[in-house]
Amino acid sequence: MSAKEMRLYKKYIQVVVHFNEQGEIMPLFILFDGKKYQIDRVLQIKKSASQVGGAGILYQCRIQNNVRNLFYERTRWFIESYHP
Repeated sequence: MSAKEMRLYKKYIQVVVHFNEQGEIMPLFILFDGKKYQIDRVLQIKKSASQVGGAGILYQCRIQNNVRNLFYERTRWFIESYHP
């Protein structure tokens, strides 16, 4: 399947986060397809729109040497996934 044929989906997921005393949110782990993945590093935090619709705070993260876009949208977290 070519890159043009790959479609992104909005996949809501569970996220384990840390709130500091200033109220800042830092994601630590994501729970995806029954597995727990540690976020190795947050590369960037900014307000952004997603390619799959919706907008919120984008946490660009490194997870197992892959860069993933994790969004906090109002009260829920989602990732852009190739699997619905």
